[in-house]
Amino acid sequence: MKLSSNISAVITGAASGLGAATARRLAAHGVRVALFDVNEAAGEALAAELGGVFCTVDVTSEEQVDAGFAKARAAIGQERVLVNCAGTGNAIKTASRDKITGAIVSFPTADFDRIVQINLVGTFRCTAKSAAGMMTLPVLDDGERGAIVNTASVAAQDGQIGQASYSASKAGIVGMTLPIARDLMGEGIRVNTILPGIFDTPLLARLPEHVKSALAASVPFPKRLGHPDEYAALAEFMITTGYVNGECVRLDGAIRMAPR
Repeated sequence: MKLSSNISAVITGAASGLGAATARRLAAHGVRVALFDVNEAAGEALAAELGGVFCTVDVTSEEQVDAGFAKARAAIGQERVLVNCAGTGNAIKTASRDKITGAIVSFPTADFDRIVQINLVGTFRCTAKSAAGMMTLPVLDDGERGAIVNTASVAAQDGQIGQASYSASKAGIVGMTLPIARDLMGEGIRVNTILPGIFDTPLLARLPEHVKSALAASVPFPKRLGHPDEYAALAEFMITTGYVNGECVRLDGAIRMAPR
């Protein structure tokens, strides 16, 4: 697929980090962008910068996702590109002992479910609804109708202590990539997934400098945090390279996460 002003794209989690970098990269090619996020101030500011449209969307809400796609399509047309970056995490052991009282507590199921609902179900919800919209479009010269890029994590393959819910949600994204690509193969819609390692995003920006330095040093090479635009570059490659389909690609400087 060739990126141009004839292409529209929806990016979830687009107000900051990986999503914002992807929106900027696509917009630089003239792509009309719609930004889904719960952060209205940052999302509206970026949309104004890029000449796009911002939609307040919590990906766990069927109603907000439907409304977001309706608003986006009314403003920029039916999207041919979807990049799912919306996600979050937590760090809770499956079961643990209180350091003071010694009381044994288990991981609250509601907290586990929240992460799965945002990361996994939210990704699938947006993917299914976007694909249905893409199916209404005529095929391009290369036979394509659209391209979808999902965001998992290296934690899908080597999750750390306390990452049971996060790893499960991201492993689910990896696991559904090929089946969805096969579901949509007859419609000319490709589906791929990126597994980022440790990236310099607003989430990490809140950490002390010595902690960020230690994280960077743990990467085999290059010994630094990933740049969001490197994620965006890989997303662009997956969107524009027609023979890439059903793939899950680590983007991590060769890191393999230790238990903690």
